[in-house]
This record gives sequence, C-alpha cells and structure tokens, in this order.
Amino acid sequence: MAPAELSRSLKPRHLTMISIGGIIGAGLFVGSSASIAAVGPAIVVSYVITGTLVLLVMRMLGEMAMSLPTVHSFSDFPRAGLGPWAGFVTGWLYWYFWMIVVPVEAIAGANILHAWIPLPAGLLGCILVAAMTAVNLMSARSYGEFEFWFSSIKVSAIIAFIAIGASYAFGWASPHGATFANLTSHGGFAPYGAVAVLAGAVTVFFQLTGAEIITVAAVESAEPARAVAQLTSSVIVRILTFYVGSIFFIVAIVPWNSITVGKSPFTDALRTMHFAWAGAAMDVIILTAVLSCLNSAFYVCSRVLFVLAEHGDAPQALIQLNRRKVPVKSVLLCALAGVVGILAAVAAPERVFAFLVDAAGALMVFVYMIVAVAHVKLRYQRERAGAPAPVLTMWLFPWLSYAAIAGMAAVLIAMALTPSLAHELHVSLLALAVAVLAYLGRRARRRSPCTASVSPD
Repeated sequence: MAPAELSRSLKPRHLTMISIGGIIGAGLFVGSSASIAAVGPAIVVSYVITGTLVLLVMRMLGEMAMSLPTVHSFSDFPRAGLGPWAGFVTGWLYWYFWMIVVPVEAIAGANILHAWIPLPAGLLGCILVAAMTAVNLMSARSYGEFEFWFSSIKVSAIIAFIAIGASYAFGWASPHGATFANLTSHGGFAPYGAVAVLAGAVTVFFQLTGAEIITVAAVESAEPARAVAQLTSSVIVRILTFYVGSIFFIVAIVPWNSITVGKSPFTDALRTMHFAWAGAAMDVIILTAVLSCLNSAFYVCSRVLFVLAEHGDAPQALIQLNRRKVPVKSVLLCALAGVVGILAAVAAPERVFAFLVDAAGALMVFVYMIVAVAHVKLRYQRERAGAPAPVLTMWLFPWLSYAAIAGMAAVLIAMALTPSLAHELHVSLLALAVAVLAYLGRRARRRSPCTASVSPD
C-alpha cells in the first residue's frame, strides 16, 4: 500500500498568511497588556530580543530545508540531526503547546462573544471549536483560504494602528505635541530592571511562537523546501515590525502603568487618541485574530499528529486520510482535546487549566533549543562530508547559532530567577521529563522480544 500523502493544494499567498496568522492572536492584542505591566516601556526590548532569537531559529530551519529537501515537517529536522528521540520529544512537546492554544484562544473568543450573545462562555468556546473543526475537515485549501482572509484583516488593522499611532506619538495628530515622554516619565524606561526585561522575553516567546508553522504547512504546497527557505526569514521580519512597531507606539501614547492587565492595550491607545469606537472595533479585530490563531492551532495539531504517526510515535489510525487528503481522526482528536481544555477552564480555572497553561510556558524555548542544536550538528556533518552549501545558509555560522542557543538558555535562567515565572519553568520541565520518559518507554517496548518484529526508526 502506498504511504499516505497530504495534499499539495496550498498556494504561496496561503503560506505567507498562515505564517503570520499563527503568531498574531490574543497574545498580541490582549496578552501584551500583562507583558507591559510586568516590564514597563522596556518591553519593546524584550520583543526585540525574542524576535531576534526566533529569527535566528527560522534562519536555521531555512538552511535545513534547503540542504534536506526530503525533510519537510518541523519535528523531522531535529530527528534528522539528533535522532529519533529528538523527533519524538519535539513533536509531542510541539503538539502539546498548540493543543493548549486551542482552548486558550477558544476561551478568549468566547469571552468576546459573551458580551454580544447571552450564552455561557464554555458553550460559546465549544461552538468556536466546532466551527474550526468543520473548516479543517473540509480540506487544507479551505483552511488556507480562511487563514488568508483572517490574517489579511488583522494585518491591515495593525498597519493602520501603527500609522495612526505614529501620527499621534510624533505630535502630528496630538493636541499636546509628541508623546514620547511616556517612555521615561513613569519610573523610567526599565522600571523593574534588566532582569525583568529578560524575563519578559519568556512571555513574549509564547506570543511570537508560530512562525515555524510554515515548515508544517509547506508540506501541502507544490515546492515545500523553496517555500520554507523563502518565508522563514522574511515572515519573522514582518512579524517583528508588527509587534515591535505596535507595542512601541502603545507605550509611547499611553503611560505604561495605566494599562489594565487582561484588557487590550490597543483599545487604551485608541481611546487616548480620542477614537470613541475603539472598544467595539478592537473586539471585532481581536475576535478575528483569535479565530485565525485557533484555525492555525487546529491545523498544526492535526498535522503534527500525522507526522508522529508516520514515524510510529503515535497511533497508526491517525495516519489515515479521507478522499480530500485530510487526517480526519487527527483533527477530531484535537477537537476533543480542545473541548476537554475548555471544560477544565470552566470547572477548575485555578487548578487544571492553570497547570496546563503553565506547562506551556517554556516549552517552545526547549523546542527551539533542540532545533538549534540539530542545525549545528547537521551543518558540521555536511561540511565534513564536503557537500555543497545550499543557497540559503545561517549567518556567521557557528557564532550566531551558538549565540541563539545561549540567548535561549539566558531566557530560561531569567525565568528561574523570576518568582512569578519560576513555577511555569518547573511545570514545563515536568512536561519535558514526561516526553523523554515516554520516548524511553516506547523504545524499550520496541526492543522487547514481543515487539521484535516492529521495525525501528
């Protein structure tokens, strides 16, 4: 029987917006309020630090995609560089991260809808999960088309906000002149010190995760390697512009210590600029961003499960495709996990759901570090073999590769030294330990006499 193969229906315009759409969600429009409150105006530096680290990781992925054109999936690059254990661990941690995103984004969307529709937030969240399940069950093309339009709306909104914010901050539209004094007038640019700036990069990491979705979605395009190489660097530069630009003008327009945690700082900035319609408009934009990110989370979760099943790291039933080349069982399993997460949030928000979210805190730092180490090993292997260099290579290798690894290690250290974040690190380490132990258990079963007939990776 021929191996199951996903469709090749995604176009370049879909891939571009998919990469952007996975990143710009409730994290930017709402979650950034907590980051600003924890760091102050220097949160801009946290975004630059994290964005630079993510950019370097994306560049490494681009090089690996060009030098290993037969390897397409995100978790398969660590597998190629470090072995089956790396593919197993990164694959399941990556799936877990995006599985947490499903209920997080669904609940964020439900809270917005609850103000318009008098239904329980938990029920509204389940309805959103059902809607995105339907979209992802149609075809990869339908997912890409929805994501293209969702992302187009929120990108247009951010560009418009940056233009309006710049006009106000520079004094062109402000009745009181330039407002850049807000960057230093309320306790200084970094009121909580340098460690807080570095620790702030942890929460920003959660918000900036998603650029690597291109390595997942590209498998369903006509030229996966080329798509990954072209978009890994360019997309993150655009994201940095959106994030850094919008956050910079927010803290320049609004005193950082007046921003309310849990509410959109974009709304605060627009109201400061005397836009009375800001609240309603931002609710619509945030809902669009939430649906976009939820859509991407469903897609990523189902495709990661598909790849894990291909390698025997997940149940083989998950590899089955329907006539539209959609891994239906993987999509439905993600929907089930999302509903369970929503129910946990409703029933025990201070316990079960909080534990799940905390566990995702540092997971992407671990995953990106494994990817970076895999890149370094593959690069040295290629150079020792005398193979020609691909068109796209890592800048200033090996120094920037090592700098990226060291930078991510510094983020983890800052997380450990920050009382409010140390718990998240500990829970994330527990999740990492569970993944490693699961791999060791799986390997032991494969080596046992009863499973000798099962071929190893």
